Amino acid sequence: MNLTHKIIRAHLACGDMTPGGEIGLRIDQTLTQDATGTMAWLQFEALGLPRVKAELALSYVDHNTLQMNFRNPDDHRFLRTAAARFGGVFSPAGTGICHQLHLENFARPGATLVGSDSHTPTAGGIACLSMGAGGLSVALAMAGEPYRIPMPRVTRVWLEGRLEGWTQAKDIILELLRRLTVKGGVGRVFEYGGPGAATLSVPERATIANMGAELGATASLFPSDEATRAFLRAMGRERDWVELAADPDAVYDDEVRIDLSALRPLAACPHMPDRVKPVAELAGLAVDQVCIGSCTNSSFRDLELAARILDGRRVNPGTDTLVSPGSKQALMMLEQGGWVKALLNAGVRFLECACGPCIGSGGAPVSGGVSARTFNRNFEGRSGTADAAVYLVSPAAAAWAAVNGRFTDPATWGDAPARPLPTDVPAAPSIRHLFVFPPEDGSDVDVVRGPNIAALETFPAFEGAFEGRVTIRLGDNVTTDHIMPAGAEILALRSNVPAIAEHVFSRVDKGFVARARAASPEGGAGGGRGIIVAGDNYGQGSSREHAALAPRHLGIRVVLARSLARIHRANLVNFGILPLVFVNRDDYERVPEGAILRIPVESVTPGGIVNIEVEGAGSIPASNDLSAAELAVIRAGGLLNAVRAGRS
Repeated sequence: MNLTHKIIRAHLACGDMTPGGEIGLRIDQTLTQDATGTMAWLQFEALGLPRVKAELALSYVDHNTLQMNFRNPDDHRFLRTAAARFGGVFSPAGTGICHQLHLENFARPGATLVGSDSHTPTAGGIACLSMGAGGLSVALAMAGEPYRIPMPRVTRVWLEGRLEGWTQAKDIILELLRRLTVKGGVGRVFEYGGPGAATLSVPERATIANMGAELGATASLFPSDEATRAFLRAMGRERDWVELAADPDAVYDDEVRIDLSALRPLAACPHMPDRVKPVAELAGLAVDQVCIGSCTNSSFRDLELAARILDGRRVNPGTDTLVSPGSKQALMMLEQGGWVKALLNAGVRFLECACGPCIGSGGAPVSGGVSARTFNRNFEGRSGTADAAVYLVSPAAAAWAAVNGRFTDPATWGDAPARPLPTDVPAAPSIRHLFVFPPEDGSDVDVVRGPNIAALETFPAFEGAFEGRVTIRLGDNVTTDHIMPAGAEILALRSNVPAIAEHVFSRVDKGFVARARAASPEGGAGGGRGIIVAGDNYGQGSSREHAALAPRHLGIRVVLARSLARIHRANLVNFGILPLVFVNRDDYERVPEGAILRIPVESVTPGGIVNIEVEGAGSIPASNDLSAAELAVIRAGGLLNAVRAGRS
């Protein structure tokens, strides 16, 4: 068996391991963050359970740490009191980014983890089968319910050789994105192996696993070996180590081979992570801003390398350079080595140990500026500056851009520092005392809600014939950032669906909300009659369930696309929105914005085809890949309705 199958088999609650068939997995650990967590904990509370049933439930605060008014701190207070009441571990603002903290303190080889953040697969770097999901799916996992997904196919990524010169782990995943595109991992787990994998440390592996999300992958996995053991020992957690690997004769669905020694520093160009080219080809392009950090590249090793480059040098005066450590643990390790002083002397700006600029929460570039970032996404407008050009690079490439004020050919960077051995990980100071662990009995804890926390909305069942209007027509690779923008101002409304719904598609089409309300004058409280039509890979990117929940509030009942991203498709189902796919790709051209569509919802069957009548254009066939359970959820008006009905 391959490693993926071993972990799935050990956690299989229902279904069989046939690719594409629905399986249910027992989940050991869950994580939420504050941009998604308030809704997830409200949904858990609505289930009526007194206590979390998962082995471990983490509530991190790392996204909405800008406290410009009462909204964010009120959410943090709610999350702290809800965790205490229901048995979650709370990580206060400033402690660090959820994925870095979880890797350092809680993830363990062989466990299953579901998180309400699309980069939850970061923990695959430590052989933890970790998957991103919508908040409602995570709430149900917290309640002990199986996490249901299509059984993924498994792609072996065979790594040969070793990284040379200035090439880093970031360049490995950028090379995969260059080859496979942002759609290349849908329905798959990427399992890494080979002699090259053994040369990578856990932080390097975590960088690669993190950006598997940009491939659309369900998860990414590395084996648990001596490098894993060394990392856990350095974190004071060697007791959590177990050896885990694929069998020597393991079977895979397909394979990708990469010679690490042949790679050179790469960059993802605006505005998509798969628009990859060598950094050398960007030489001469002026860089206005450099950001080093995010859940992709904010470990001690990443920041130490940047500090080595900047030590004794001065950041270019025209290049604003920001550093956001992934955790207080990583920051203290930097301080112990004298690297904080080196960075400060170079002229960088230290930010809080949080997501920050990665989700548009501060650190926006100048108008029309070029920003070189060690982050994982460069979608248009995500940085907070609509016309900025964001390039995704390794910490080495970012640091050299900061020094030179422009991209330069790596051949001019001089000799790279010797690569540390995988076992050469400095001892880390423990920050476990900073986490707030729940009392044994939280029944007397009051959960405190601020005025911005709106009550959960109840949606009606979806039955019978349906007639609706296409309220927006979109192209390919529409992201959840396009649907439900990030940024400090909008993120602060995540606890208030009616308020945040006013911003749906606001950076794409400012007339959408008005058209959606006109198509469904009764709004989400009634049946709703809005339809979204899109091209390929609709809903890629963040796991934010608000990209489904807010349109549902506005009356959207159907999404008809050429193809759908995994997590967003699941979120549509969770909130009772019917996801359909064009059988004939060219039929996309026959459905204009404003068209009236008639869909016989009662005739939809799991995995079947239904004929849609397009007013003035005849009939077109549409398919679905729904299981019987998912179709039942949609008919019930959403997953929360279905679970409540099942428990009553």
